[in-house]
Amino acid sequence: MTDLNNAVILVTGATGGFGREMTRQFLDEGSRLLLTDIDAAALDSLTGEFQTVDGRILHSVAADLADEAGCHMLFDVMQATSLNPDILINNAGIGVGGRFDHVPLDRWEQVLQLNLLAPMRISYLFLPQMIERGSGHIVNISSLAGWVGASGMASYSATKFGLRGFADSLASDYEEFGIRLSTVYPSFSRTPILDSEQFGYEERHEVPDELISDPADVVAAILKGVKNNTRDIFPDKTSRRVHYLKRFMPWTIPVISRRMRQQMQVKTAP
Repeated sequence: MTDLNNAVILVTGATGGFGREMTRQFLDEGSRLLLTDIDAAALDSLTGEFQTVDGRILHSVAADLADEAGCHMLFDVMQATSLNPDILINNAGIGVGGRFDHVPLDRWEQVLQLNLLAPMRISYLFLPQMIERGSGHIVNISSLAGWVGASGMASYSATKFGLRGFADSLASDYEEFGIRLSTVYPSFSRTPILDSEQFGYEERHEVPDELISDPADVVAAILKGVKNNTRDIFPDKTSRRVHYLKRFMPWTIPVISRRMRQQMQVKTAP
């Protein structure tokens, strides 16, 4: 079991839909938080909203984690203040929609930098401390798109599949040091990523409401999984269903994908 009470937890992407809920729910568990996001004003607003009298939001750092220098700056600030996380939540991420050849190169490369390389860089920086301490927990927020390739989401899916493989390898390498890994595979949730840029569509593709989960429910499932040291966390109904279908009836996945595309097209039709 991973004890969240009094644990020092570093949350990246803290001002987003999942990040804000993580801040609230981890504080409710008695955790002490280190928060980071690219938007300094939103980060100040978040810490002002949730900061408590006993100061359990220990520090916040505005950093662009899509840039290698931003990852190092975050680490250096933590070292200067002697704040070392017991639990690292690699949550920061962005998305972009459209057929791969329609998406500008700089946009899909930015997705790879933030969604995949940033978690790898940050984990690389903090792992030696976890090894020395003989404990730690790294939580990577992947996606159902890291379990099933999604139409119009090639770069996003690539990063989320990458997180899955990265975590599987880390789990094998660092088990002997008492370091736990959890990978989370949420489906669509009501977060700003639903408003990601799209390229090459005549009309914007929207996710049907019935497929969208509440971030509060997703984060509650994440916390439960982290407490139980669950390796693969499927935190909502859609992700659990598709996961089982992928494992036991993989031939159904293309059919489901086609139906989902049709639902999105019907949703946007005039």
